[in-house]
Amino acid sequence: MFDELSQRFEDAVKGLRGQATISESNVDGALREVRRALLEADVSLPVVKDFVEEVRRKAIGAEVVRGVSPDQKFIQLVHEQLVETMGGANAPLAAAGQTGEPSVILMAGLQGAGKTTATAKLGLHLKEQGRKALLVGADVYRPAAIEQLRTLGGQIGVEVFSLGTEATPEAIAAAGIERAKAEGFDTVLVDTAGRLQIDPAMMEEMVRIREACQPDEVLLVVDSMIGQEAADLTRAFHEQVGITGAVLTKLDGDSRGGAALSIRKVSGAPIKFIGTGEKVEALQPFHPERMASRILGMGDVLTLVEKATKEVELADVAKMQQKLQEASFDFSDFLQQMRLIKRMGSLGGLMKMIPGMNKIDDGMLKQGEQQLKKIEAMIGSMTEVERRQPELLASQPSRRRRIAAGSGHAPADVDKVLADFQKMRGFMQQMTRGGGMPGIPGMGGGFPGVGGFPGMGGAAPMGGGRSQAPIRPAKPPKKRKGFGQL
Repeated sequence: MFDELSQRFEDAVKGLRGQATISESNVDGALREVRRALLEADVSLPVVKDFVEEVRRKAIGAEVVRGVSPDQKFIQLVHEQLVETMGGANAPLAAAGQTGEPSVILMAGLQGAGKTTATAKLGLHLKEQGRKALLVGADVYRPAAIEQLRTLGGQIGVEVFSLGTEATPEAIAAAGIERAKAEGFDTVLVDTAGRLQIDPAMMEEMVRIREACQPDEVLLVVDSMIGQEAADLTRAFHEQVGITGAVLTKLDGDSRGGAALSIRKVSGAPIKFIGTGEKVEALQPFHPERMASRILGMGDVLTLVEKATKEVELADVAKMQQKLQEASFDFSDFLQQMRLIKRMGSLGGLMKMIPGMNKIDDGMLKQGEQQLKKIEAMIGSMTEVERRQPELLASQPSRRRRIAAGSGHAPADVDKVLADFQKMRGFMQQMTRGGGMPGIPGMGGGFPGVGGFPGMGGAAPMGGGRSQAPIRPAKPPKKRKGFGQL
């Protein structure tokens, strides 16, 4: 997502590098690149025109303070305009219902936008926020839509209500709200049928559903893959139904991202959530400033830390820190770290949230993810004792041969993983004793071995970006043999 747009924005500022000031003559070339970048990202044409003109107005005559180059100032102006175009700040959902009246959220959208899945994702999000949500299946047209919602609700532990496919959607919605009032639910999420904006009958039905349930929120679920059509879709729904916000789905794919820049400008309604994967946990509140930073290749550390904090218990962090300091970090711990990263998302997606990492080649990241699978297979072929005491593998080649055969790899591959594991463990011990690495909670203060996972080249894990002294392996505990015998 946004990779191509990020590259085009970078190209836009090249002409300003080396210039003394921002002037009308040198800013035109940069703005042409910005316009081209936005159009290629499927941003609506009127939005592009307004965006470019606003940046031009702010750029010409802008004061460039000492120590800040014109290209840096231009990037600042573009960042500010991106944030403004996408809404300025995060827009939270309506508060939970008070005095027995639940908050009602009506989900709307086109067919195939991922509305039912988005409804379940939002239900899980609300549950994690301490709210008691009821999912209402009011899609009586799509085969198995209600059953899909029931399945998803069962996975996340959120109750689902429906009257089947014989009742009308507005009757189902009204009955669901009454059920929520009677049983103490504070939020109702109504999943409706997908519709076409050119289908007057379905749009009229949506109006009737709204009148029946008087929602506090009407969220339009938009597939980010539809490009410039997002503007027309948003306008049609807003004019006929009235929306209070949007949920942008499928941002983990190869979408160009133009919908994110068009929705707020066209409707005045903010994007409230984005879907970043197929898993039911893959829903994030939308923060315009963070998204603008990602578009411009500045990373998104806050979201990354939030992801890690959500997955990690503080007690586990303290325990892992102690293991790193004592050099007792073993393969079981390493496997736990790998699975933690998997739960947070793809390695490539996580890496690009780190400032400066957006230029990492996708092929290299894909190769890294494949290598991690191989390492996981090797660890899976170890006994519990071998995982806890990796030193046993160093002195007994027969164990390494058995692990290689069990995981479908060569003995040399296992040797390489063991050698790299020792380097990584020694590096982490040095860093934690020296005050710790800045990074992710529960990960030893950083990404374990991003560019330094065992078997991925043997480089050290990422630290604070400083150059490091040569890394010496940590001294093994007494009465144990070191990896140096490999």
